[in-house]
Amino acid sequence: MINQPKLQAVIFDVDGTLLDSVDDHAKAWVDAFHEYGHRVCFEAVRRQIGKGGDQLMPVFMTREEIDDYGEALDRERGRIMKDRYLPLIKPFRAVRALLERVRADGKQIALASSATRDDLTAYKRIANIEDLVDVETSSDDAERSKPCPDIFQAALGRLSGIRPERILAVGDTAYDAEAAAKAGIRTVGLLCGGWSASDLKLAGCIAVYKDPADLLAHYGDSPLA
Repeated sequence: MINQPKLQAVIFDVDGTLLDSVDDHAKAWVDAFHEYGHRVCFEAVRRQIGKGGDQLMPVFMTREEIDDYGEALDRERGRIMKDRYLPLIKPFRAVRALLERVRADGKQIALASSATRDDLTAYKRIANIEDLVDVETSSDDAERSKPCPDIFQAALGRLSGIRPERILAVGDTAYDAEAAAKAGIRTVGLLCGGWSASDLKLAGCIAVYKDPADLLAHYGDSPLA
């Protein structure tokens, strides 16, 4: 059996991984699309959550439409999210306890989210993990969002020179696993964002758990240990 290098850091996605927010983000996108005359299916949009707007909008809009009003639509989506849906977002069970366990093991904690920096600040407060995060990266730190590796590469640059093989990512979508893999990082998948275990494993997740509480309950036998 080949021994894995000692783990030194864990990078967590936020939406759908730590926060029960995927439906809310999808609703905000649907509302914004509708305001600009695009009748899109909620389920189709939900499947794209985990990407940033730069990767999501081309699924539903032409290049010309994006050039014409894509930035305005994205700003409107952000306003709708804050005004209508942000107050509804809750963390999944045992989020803080899971991160406390990671910290107790002497590992650094990073967040790698497709959200903006301002939104990420709000999400940390909702999850009650502001004091547990060592490093964070957002869409403001990356030219391209997931499934491109930019956000994870930015996190690597802030993790004090820790090599990718000594880091694990935890995410809820195939986009997390694909982006992390491109940065040389292995991923543990969670089902609470709505993706199936088979889809997450196909995308490269080395293990899959139901949610943060399930990962914490099996922590000693998980790749995080």
